Amino acid sequence: MHTTDRQYTPVVEDYLKAVWMLQQVESPVSTSRIAERLGLTAAAVTAMIKRLAEQGLLRHEPYYGVRLMAAGELAALRIIRRHRVLELFLVEKLGYEWDRVHDEAERLEHAASDELIERLARLMGEPDRDPHGSAIPTATGEVDTGPYPALCDLEPGDTRQVLEVQVQEADQLRYLGSLSLRPGARVQVVEKSPFEGPVSLSVNGAPAVISHSLAQRIRVREAPPADADANS
Repeated sequence: MHTTDRQYTPVVEDYLKAVWMLQQVESPVSTSRIAERLGLTAAAVTAMIKRLAEQGLLRHEPYYGVRLMAAGELAALRIIRRHRVLELFLVEKLGYEWDRVHDEAERLEHAASDELIERLARLMGEPDRDPHGSAIPTATGEVDTGPYPALCDLEPGDTRQVLEVQVQEADQLRYLGSLSLRPGARVQVVEKSPFEGPVSLSVNGAPAVISHSLAQRIRVREAPPADADANS
């Protein structure tokens, strides 16, 4: 457990979190991608990146990109842990819908102490996934980063279980929720249209159609036997 709470400012935490999230897709991360994610100018991001590099939180190679150092990665995982534990608490204990918790957790994550987060985690039985199925880092910075295939990578006839929905847009989450496309759902690919067209699915036995771009953002894992689902 951490003995100190506020090591870094909220602005620094937001930068480190953004770099970590982007690193899951590309590494090193370009400053333009960081600027796009945070809604800032490239000049502002470059200035902050230099300061974070001086603090030993990341390595910056001009014209190449940014990569978190060990201290920066641990700090990023701490704030991601806070965010995801808060999201789960809002859904499980306060009855929030999964499409409303991201913005709420964004507001709370910088104010919550590590002690509060650890107490919430204990209250919920030390969970390892948030409401969207994203892995919750441990207090010591360990996290399951996969790899897990995307739903769009499956072939017609393949059956899997939804693990993670990598979507933050509230309207898209509401749509997926209306189709029961949530973590734990049993999903089978029925048909894939060519040229990145729509993907036809069976979700817990019910027909559904989603776009290829949404199917790219849904991660799946091996499904338990059908009779195990029926008995659960």
